[in-house]
Amino acid sequence: MAKPIMVQSPPVPVSAPAPDTQFVTPVPIISPQYCKPYPFDLAIVRKVKIFSTGNFIVTDTNGNVILEVKNRALLFTPRRVLIDAVGNPVATLRKKLMSAHSRWQVFRGDSEDPCDLAFSVKKPGKLQWMKTTLHVYLANNKNEDVCDYKVVESRSNKRSCIIYAGETSTVVAHKMYEKRTVKSVLLGKKNFMVTVYPNIDYAFIVALITILDAISEARRRASGASAGGANAGGANAGGASAGGF
Repeated sequence: MAKPIMVQSPPVPVSAPAPDTQFVTPVPIISPQYCKPYPFDLAIVRKVKIFSTGNFIVTDTNGNVILEVKNRALLFTPRRVLIDAVGNPVATLRKKLMSAHSRWQVFRGDSEDPCDLAFSVKKPGKLQWMKTTLHVYLANNKNEDVCDYKVVESRSNKRSCIIYAGETSTVVAHKMYEKRTVKSVLLGKKNFMVTVYPNIDYAFIVALITILDAISEARRRASGASAGGANAGGANAGGASAGGF
């Protein structure tokens, strides 16, 4: 009797692992209504225009708007509000001032009351050169000895990241940068494709990606300002030398 031919499946790339089925029950961080029992794909669209910094539109694969992120900064405090398709506030994201680790706090609804705190996000204490890593602590994790979730930016592509459950290798979501097209360039938009794994709160994932984007944007601006200062200094030095001659 002939033996059956075994066909091996191709290996799954690390940057886009297959959906994990470990979470068999919903894991509501912000609300149970944002937990799907199957892998859920999202598209996050950001306008590149300077006046739209921090503003996102989140759609499903059919193009239906399901969430939006609005930049609602107060004075010198970076602040974002996550709203649903009909304009109801889902979560408020606020950067904590005077924080050594770029700490952000996320509250349920349109609130900043400590009783409504859902989770906090911060950079670990160690220096980060090649990629950004964020540690996520749920509100009931008072000691913060071990993070509950972790966001790891890709070394090769700063627009991509993977979100893990705690210090494990269990993936709960991943974001990939969609390459620019002629249409997206003309419309002044950038698209990010996100896969949220079964039973994971996708509003929570959108909030994490929003915070990562805000931290990355601040880093790019600081880097640009430093480069601009160095160039200006070089130009001034060159002018002084020319005048001396």
